[in-house]
Amino acid sequence: MKTIEEVIKKTAELPEELQREVADFVEFLSQRRSRPRRKKLRLDWAGGLKDLREKYTSVELQHKASEWRANDALGRR
Repeated sequence: MKTIEEVIKKTAELPEELQREVADFVEFLSQRRSRPRRKKLRLDWAGGLKDLREKYTSVELQHKASEWRANDALGRR
């Protein structure tokens, strides 16, 4: 028996509430598969801010990075 036929047969034997759960799970699997896969984080930027080490503390740099991201989002430089 094919897999899909087995699933249909077993699902049909379940109570209606559990059949809905099966349908929800199938939908979840379908959506998960259609989502683009996340790329692994690249670390080629490591050390890219070393010139700012003397100018900012780590906390100041975090604030500055947030400011830069906000400006980018607003289209400002």
